[in-house]
Amino acid sequence: MLNDITVFNIREYLSDKDDKILGEEMLQQILSEFSCEKNSDVEKFLKGKSIEFTKKNQSVTYLVFSNEDAALVGYFTLTIKPIVVKADSFSNTMKRKIARVSELDVTHGTYTLSAYLIAQLGKNYSEGLSERITGKQLLQAAIDTIKELQYMAGGMVIFLEAEDNEKLMEFYEGQNGFRKFATKDTKNEAEDSHVLIQLLKVM
Repeated sequence: MLNDITVFNIREYLSDKDDKILGEEMLQQILSEFSCEKNSDVEKFLKGKSIEFTKKNQSVTYLVFSNEDAALVGYFTLTIKPIVVKADSFSNTMKRKIARVSELDVTHGTYTLSAYLIAQLGKNYSEGLSERITGKQLLQAAIDTIKELQYMAGGMVIFLEAEDNEKLMEFYEGQNGFRKFATKDTKNEAEDSHVLIQLLKVM
């Protein structure tokens, strides 16, 4: 794990142990200090859904703190979901790796597999804290956590969904080795449908 940050599973706050320092009330206070004007969905999820989703085992959220002063600098959320990948999207080497953990549909030329999803990834823009961690550091913290899960339970594929813009694609593909494999139409209660790019990385 990166030396200048500490990653904390929010289950530690939600456990039944008698700990006067931790607890859901303390967790709510910490989450209230998070702000992400660049992506309101990231902020809304952390404050409104992360605790409920973790309690229900739908996903688990991890808080990222600066070791310098324990400031909350970001967070990420992980879960496991099935994906379908077209076989012709990748090189033969990549196909062989994916085939180890998937089921091939010869008729449609697709692999179906369960993969680790980085469902949320966000920096805290409150009071200039976003300068304390880079996007690459935050993503690497999520990947390192997944590698720990891989050690205990196996699995080889990480995926995520991102807005279709050049800067994000350069970040994920150019700088961090993810590959596009599909697109997804989505919409929420307040917006019209829009397209997300699905990208994966084999560990």
